[in-house]
Amino acid sequence: MQLPETFIQRIQHDLGKEAELFFESLNETPPVSIRINPFKKISFEKSAPVPWCQSGFYLPDRPVFTLDPLFHAGAYYVQEASSMFLEQVVKQTTDLTQPLKVLDLCGAPGGKSTHIASLISDESLLVSNELIRSRAKILSENLIKWGTPNVIVTNNDPADFGQLPGFFDVLVVDAPCSGEGLFRKAPDAVNEWSPDSVNLCATRQRKIITEAWEALKPGGTILYSTCTYNQQENEENLTWLEKNMNAEPIMLDIEAFPGISNSKNENGYHFYPHKIKGEGFFISAFRKTGNTDKYKAGKIKKNMISKIGKSTEPNIRQWIKNSERFNYWSFQDKVFSFPTRWSEELLALTDKFRIVHAGVEVCEIKGKNIIPSHPLAVSVILADQSFAKKELLKEEALLYLHKDDIKITSDEQFVMATYSGINLGLLKKAGNRYNNLYPKEWRIRMNINGN
Repeated sequence: MQLPETFIQRIQHDLGKEAELFFESLNETPPVSIRINPFKKISFEKSAPVPWCQSGFYLPDRPVFTLDPLFHAGAYYVQEASSMFLEQVVKQTTDLTQPLKVLDLCGAPGGKSTHIASLISDESLLVSNELIRSRAKILSENLIKWGTPNVIVTNNDPADFGQLPGFFDVLVVDAPCSGEGLFRKAPDAVNEWSPDSVNLCATRQRKIITEAWEALKPGGTILYSTCTYNQQENEENLTWLEKNMNAEPIMLDIEAFPGISNSKNENGYHFYPHKIKGEGFFISAFRKTGNTDKYKAGKIKKNMISKIGKSTEPNIRQWIKNSERFNYWSFQDKVFSFPTRWSEELLALTDKFRIVHAGVEVCEIKGKNIIPSHPLAVSVILADQSFAKKELLKEEALLYLHKDDIKITSDEQFVMATYSGINLGLLKKAGNRYNNLYPKEWRIRMNINGN
């Protein structure tokens, strides 16, 4: 790996005698790690747990994840181990027993959002945002597969959240950065790096925080992270945050995790690949002080969604666990469920923001027919006995995910295809055969024979 000379000199300055160990680590094979979905219990060949994440595990080698049906079912998320330290930061700075409103401002592709969804209670609300439309769709897909109902995915500029003063208890900013921590994992990042890109990223990171700051309530926490090493994007931004944004540093207890380094600001934490089993990462936490105008729900200007009719609701509720916890809304010809306690917030966000998805899409209504939707099939709120089940062999499961026809025998109108006991999606009876209802846009496109 040919590193830029400017980068080499800076690392030598920052790490001193440790610099050579750092450079050597960049030529080693990156560790492979996954985070298991706690709502979809699976067994997996693991080599060791990730020390700072209860559901994180290292794998002995890197499988072809695309050819694992459990990957498509949202049973686990492939995530770099260092970034899983978010769990410790959330647990040490936030009372997770309380109903919380959390904003993941730069959410795609979904690693931290799915992690947050696993940590917060089912009485909490997660809003996961992504500015770039194509990436917002990927974020939405990953959160749908994760299956939790208390999530809204938005496709907005960070500045738009200034419309919600004091709305959120927690603000997570995994900021777009120069990507130095990805050099080993994604060597192309080396070619894209330059001192100018570092300065540009540092400026953009401050802009993002400034634009969304009003949305965080006083007393709330901001979690700031990057996958880079330099002081401009890390330590200098922390100093700027403390001086300019009424932000009080929060110190974390890292004694149980040898190898994690305190930054010069003391409340910033560095992950270096020669000291821990993971990639480059930096994270910090602050408490917001001062005052912010309290959010007040205004008049809804546009009713994008509406409550479904009472005649339809009983047919839908039979598919939902604890169905009384949810309201059921229609958007065009589709129905989605959303936690009742957050109805006011849902309407406010629908009025002001571009919503990619909210809650769990339950069904599509076609005339007098009610067709259960794929997001319901992979959600954690689906009642266990809603549909007859057909356990598939791996070869059959891959055919299903390739959106090929599956031959089964049943008298039921809908059948749930499963693999290792985990729901993959639905099949619908059509005469003497069953149609595959797996979303076309999500189907496996590679050779499923692995050749």
